[in-house]
Amino acid sequence: MRGLFLALGLLAGAAQAEPGLPEELRLMSEYPVSGMPAGHLSGLALCGETLWAVSDREDDRLYQLLPEDGVLRAEAEFFSAPNPPESQLPWGLRMRNWAAALVRGGALDFEGLSCDAQGNRYLVSETRAAVLRLATNGSVEWLRLPRALVRQSRASGMLLHFNHGFEGIAVDSAGERLWLAAEQKRRGLAVLHGRNNNWRCSGGCVLTSEGGERASPEALGGHSAPLDFSGLAYFNEKLFTLERQAHRICRRNLSEGEMELCWSFATEALTDNRHYAVDYGMAEALWIDKDGAWIGVDNGGLSRADGEQRPIVWRFAAPRGGWSRRP
Repeated sequence: MRGLFLALGLLAGAAQAEPGLPEELRLMSEYPVSGMPAGHLSGLALCGETLWAVSDREDDRLYQLLPEDGVLRAEAEFFSAPNPPESQLPWGLRMRNWAAALVRGGALDFEGLSCDAQGNRYLVSETRAAVLRLATNGSVEWLRLPRALVRQSRASGMLLHFNHGFEGIAVDSAGERLWLAAEQKRRGLAVLHGRNNNWRCSGGCVLTSEGGERASPEALGGHSAPLDFSGLAYFNEKLFTLERQAHRICRRNLSEGEMELCWSFATEALTDNRHYAVDYGMAEALWIDKDGAWIGVDNGGLSRADGEQRPIVWRFAAPRGGWSRRP
């Protein structure tokens, strides 16, 4: 496993794109994921030497992804989540989430995955606006998040609509800072500080919140679509957002969540053989390390033009000059 990841990291990055456009990242490897019967890959994290994934349709397991004959074989690790904390979301959203879970499964709707340097893993539940921690000692617990998180997020225009809640999570190496990304209508970033499971908003929970639309890539029809975040990662004192519809990764500062630089993966993701018969993006999961980016594709059970029906994980090389280079 380690040899594979190190070999991928030695490969070079992409050439500079046209002036004024994001640099195109270079795809180094593509892996169909076998062994996830529910599909719906929604989060990725490389914890030590192990690549983990989560599905938003399963509330009781993570998957270790093991390279095997050109695919990543998903091996389940089961856990039992305690009863979640009382939801701070309004009654209408709670009822819609409950009804959706009856139809599609995944009452907790885990939409993001991260880990700290100790190997503790963190899952964000979209339906509960809550975070579950799977500790290295085997304990499983919900973090005690401040009530102000949901209140301030909703006051900023986030978490107002069904299925547009917290979609990404990132944790720093020490496990003392935690960021959450709200998906769209409005999208935004929130930050929490904690130690020994006492979490708080320091100077406010919300870093940034924004609405609006932008044109999707021409391969998706070039129509306007809401600005969105579908994944979040922390690396080297920066945040990285996965923007599904725009098919790009953007680096943001920690103090205000302001965008500093973006890189596109549209050229590789939207080739004819990788195209799905939909007009929206499907990249859901993001992990950044010094050698590149892991991006997970939630195909929602749909087939690509080449007939592939399994979830996909892409490995992109780091950009020229690395993720920390100046604009």
